[in-house]
Amino acid sequence: MEALDGNAIAGALYDYFGREMTGATGRCAHCGTRAVLAELSVYCDAPGAVVRCRACGDVVMVVLEIRGRVTVDHRHFTIA
Repeated sequence: MEALDGNAIAGALYDYFGREMTGATGRCAHCGTRAVLAELSVYCDAPGAVVRCRACGDVVMVVLEIRGRVTVDHRHFTIA
């Protein structure tokens, strides 16, 4: 499974947040590393997208589309 960058979920993030988010900065709740969303590792082989911190590898975000609605669980990546 090959990782993509955060640009792979740009459309879903736009649908969820209502604005361009790939340039937004956040912090990993696991290791504290600050990163731009576009720099995170994205795996799209699951029913949704699993987003991992490039520094520690922990899951920081899960993006799903359920019945035409995008949901984003980003509780492990605090967006500034």
